[in-house]
Amino acid sequence: MSEHSRCFLLSLGNRIFVSYMRIQTILLVCCCAWMSCEKDITVDLPQGEPQTVIEGTIVNDEYPEVILTRSFSYFSHISVDQLKDAFVHNAVITVSDGNSTMQLKEFSKDTTNRVKWYYYTADTTQPAAFKGKLNKSYTLRVAVDDQTFNAVTTIPGAGMVIDSTWSTIYSKDPTLARLWARITDPQERGNYVRYRTARNGGVYRPGINSTIDDQIVNGTSFNTQLDAGHDRTQEINFDTYGYFKRGDSVNVEFSNIDKATFDFWRSLDLAYASNGNVFASPIQVRGNISGALGYWGGYGARRLNVKIRK
Repeated sequence: MSEHSRCFLLSLGNRIFVSYMRIQTILLVCCCAWMSCEKDITVDLPQGEPQTVIEGTIVNDEYPEVILTRSFSYFSHISVDQLKDAFVHNAVITVSDGNSTMQLKEFSKDTTNRVKWYYYTADTTQPAAFKGKLNKSYTLRVAVDDQTFNAVTTIPGAGMVIDSTWSTIYSKDPTLARLWARITDPQERGNYVRYRTARNGGVYRPGINSTIDDQIVNGTSFNTQLDAGHDRTQEINFDTYGYFKRGDSVNVEFSNIDKATFDFWRSLDLAYASNGNVFASPIQVRGNISGALGYWGGYGARRLNVKIRK
């Protein structure tokens, strides 16, 4: 390489270096200026007024049960004391079947987390007490704090039925198995189901999606998976979600419900499944009690026990 070429390259390198340093200096000044414009911003999030929350159920051959609470703010840090204070007492709650009306009584029971659980159900010492029956409608009336809430539900007498069940072994983990069911839907359109499962004598829990409708399968027999119930206070392990352990004794609660009850649980399941997903659309949980949160739902329940093969 000639001396002239070396001088030219050296000069060009110096110019590039100087230009680079000027750019770095400009960027540094801009960053400092931008940082000097920062200030702390405090966002005053609205707390919202507490609302009445009603969770009422009536199942065939069982007494109705209503849990009455107040809602929390979305950003609340919930403590044991707050949970205790959430229950609403001294409400006047009645259930009517069109012929008879009974007033529910408030009871309580202890839980393992030091919170006493309050609920309203039939006072069986009274002659007016009655249980739910298939093919009947029931009106709930809740009067509390100068407010009155009403809702109506029906316990379906017919609908989808489980014809048979079986299990399949999970290929990636032979200790796990999937539970399947063959379900038959009537010719009449508009049947809805909610199911829950309990393992080895435990509590009944729903899966992430706990509802079935006949929008696509009307009038047919079809196979579907029955997911193992999930404790919604725990994180989901999607590698093992929905599977049972081989040898499990599984109780399945398979309940025909009306459309309003289906809409409530369907929307609640969707809201739970999308929780934490910033790209998911907001989902409004659809209750059937005007002026209050929650629902009043009737269940035509059938229960069966399934043994997962070893």
